[in-house]
Amino acid sequence: MTIKENIFEIEEDIKKYSQSNAKLLCVTKTIDITRIKEAYDIGYKEFGENKVQELLDKKEKMPKDINWHLIGHLQTNKVNKIVGEVGLIHSVDSIKLLKKINNRAYDLGIIQDILLQVNISKEDTKSGFYKEELEEVLKEANDLNSIKIRGFMTMAPYSENPENIRWVFKELKKEFDKFSDLSYNNIKLDYLSMGMTNDYKIALEEGANIIRVGSKIFGKREYNNV
Repeated sequence: MTIKENIFEIEEDIKKYSQSNAKLLCVTKTIDITRIKEAYDIGYKEFGENKVQELLDKKEKMPKDINWHLIGHLQTNKVNKIVGEVGLIHSVDSIKLLKKINNRAYDLGIIQDILLQVNISKEDTKSGFYKEELEEVLKEANDLNSIKIRGFMTMAPYSENPENIRWVFKELKKEFDKFSDLSYNNIKLDYLSMGMTNDYKIALEEGANIIRVGSKIFGKREYNNV
């Protein structure tokens, strides 16, 4: 199937499984510019990258109206390079990182939109806040005026049967709903980023409004199930 056909199939799945008008984020990790341009020419302008330098290199070569998202782990020593270059950082997983992003955004005179990464499954191999920490994190973030927390992101464990990890998405949706009426100036919880190629249908059923899909659009990647 072509990239266009793959995207059309995902669009149909969004209509079928989504509780709302969910957004497809095309994940372009390791994907060449030619194939990314195919998705762009169809009309897609939301692309996600895992690594800072790869994102910046592609941003330089692609049209300027693309909204880039950083979805991979962000090291604190890369913060100065990426703040202001992306519309949304999905993977904020510590107070230290949150404050560093805020400081850099303040220096640039901007507001940087971010998501808090939540480790619902509490796997040692995954980053993110535990759900029990979210209330305290949100309170502490209230004093950071150069970031805006737009919602939560999670990665579920890989499973051959996505039904086995439905509970992860369900739990994060509960947390999202619990804090959705916060009235802090710099917190507006409207994005729930969850679901990848293997499990996005389940994530959509449980309330995801951003799904991060790569290999179903562009083809399989070795050692990667995004």
